[in-house]
Amino acid sequence: MHSHHPHPHPGRHELGQNFLVDRSTIDTMTRLVAGTHGPILEIGPGGGALTLPLQRLGRELTAVEIDGRRAAELRRRTRRPTTVVTADFLRYRAPAGPHVLVGNLPFHQTTAMLRRILRSPDWTDAVLLVQWEVARRRAGVGGATLMTAQWWPWYAFRLVGRVPATAFRPRPTVDGGVLTMVRRDRPLVAERDRADYQDLVARVFNGKGRGLARIVAVAAPELSRRRIDDWLRAHRIAPTALPKHLTAEQWAGLHALRRN
Repeated sequence: MHSHHPHPHPGRHELGQNFLVDRSTIDTMTRLVAGTHGPILEIGPGGGALTLPLQRLGRELTAVEIDGRRAAELRRRTRRPTTVVTADFLRYRAPAGPHVLVGNLPFHQTTAMLRRILRSPDWTDAVLLVQWEVARRRAGVGGATLMTAQWWPWYAFRLVGRVPATAFRPRPTVDGGVLTMVRRDRPLVAERDRADYQDLVARVFNGKGRGLARIVAVAAPELSRRRIDDWLRAHRIAPTALPKHLTAEQWAGLHALRRN
């Protein structure tokens, strides 16, 4: 990209940012954050469309902005206890202790950012604006995806609503969606079993076969066919159902079935 810009505020498309300009989306996200507790960490504040309303909640707020010039500008428009940090969220070490994540994530980096967030230990709630398709898939609308199933025992995902492309400047080619992720107080699978559980889910999702009875038999050879059939029947799951049809509790149950 050229270093000289013809006008002072380019869209900074090289950073893939689409700024939020829609009041009702800003209000919805602020209201969702208001229902949580603790310090707030905002990812990619950009021009401060969410930062300034969030600041009114009167909580400690740290905004992590990759663009140094934009961060400096935002710093002038905020007041304590808000801090604007110039950093790439993907490399930023979040403060230890419970906090709440919020952000309009750069669309091209959504998956990398979600992976980073899901692996981060201390946050309790996340209120995120992502592409519509990503929001739907994460929330398990129309069936869970591998990534959702792998993290479900530790997090509850919810699709709050659709955000039209017109809510952003510059306007993206796709709509957005507001997604919330809440860390479960009582995980459905113990943290120490996470690698084992996630491996099982991957084997089942990538398994060949028509229907869960067959797929699970191949993915978990240590389970007898009879135990699998009994388990499916007990949970009223059709043998022809697919991995995407299982609920968070059923995935945890399948993992437990292998353990005992």
